[in-house]
Amino acid sequence: MTRFEADTPRERRKLFADAVVAHRNRGSAFLTIEADRNPDIDGEGPGPWIQFAEETFNMDVTDEELDRLKDLLSEFPDFRIDQLESPDEAEGTNIKITARSDANRLAGFADRVFQAVYDRDDDYNAWVCAI
Repeated sequence: MTRFEADTPRERRKLFADAVVAHRNRGSAFLTIEADRNPDIDGEGPGPWIQFAEETFNMDVTDEELDRLKDLLSEFPDFRIDQLESPDEAEGTNIKITARSDANRLAGFADRVFQAVYDRDDDYNAWVCAI
């Protein structure tokens, strides 16, 4: 892979799909995608991130984001929440979603998570930070 950043829906999905393929080909532990930080949404914290490993997405969400994620999953019936963990010291929930699919479908899901769950605009900027 030579590109690590994209800011249009088509380019982001291509980037994410390429990252999934690279992750699988390299047998890496996981891949991480991050989106721009939006101070109006994220406050002073970092922007949202998604990790993918083997057949599992991992992400942190607030209660409102969790509701939006559950709504989004109705568009991806072959994906399912396998684990919800809300430690007392954390302000949100860590979620693991099993997603057995091809790279393009996984990329489409990741892009929709940033938009539908994390409330990013259509032109948000995303990076593949680790493969």
